[in-house]
Amino acid sequence: MALHNGGCHCGAVRFEFESARSPRLLACNCSICAMTGFVHLIIPARDFTLICGKAALTTYTFGSGVAKHHFCRHCGVKSFYIPRSNPDGVSISWHCVDHSSFDEVVIEAFDGDNWEAVASSIAYLSE
Repeated sequence: MALHNGGCHCGAVRFEFESARSPRLLACNCSICAMTGFVHLIIPARDFTLICGKAALTTYTFGSGVAKHHFCRHCGVKSFYIPRSNPDGVSISWHCVDHSSFDEVVIEAFDGDNWEAVASSIAYLSE
């Protein structure tokens, strides 16, 4: 485990989190992830700290309303959100983290288009 940093494009939102140096990442094909190119690094909420930018965040929900998609109101980047699959965790955008603090990463496909059938396969990521 190591401490990592990330944030939005304009720097208004910054966070730190603890995760493995060689994490499992998920490339999801659901509608919102496919449109935004979001690659997930899902961690337990207890391992995530918002350093600054709470006032800069705006939230978007749809469907069940369980997922809380947090966007920077200045630059529009979603650097992290609370996923429907792991409401006790945080999904961090791999594109929004400092990659120099990681070793090898594995990006796996996740069939979010068929979420109901496969969501239980990643529930452990936020435990």
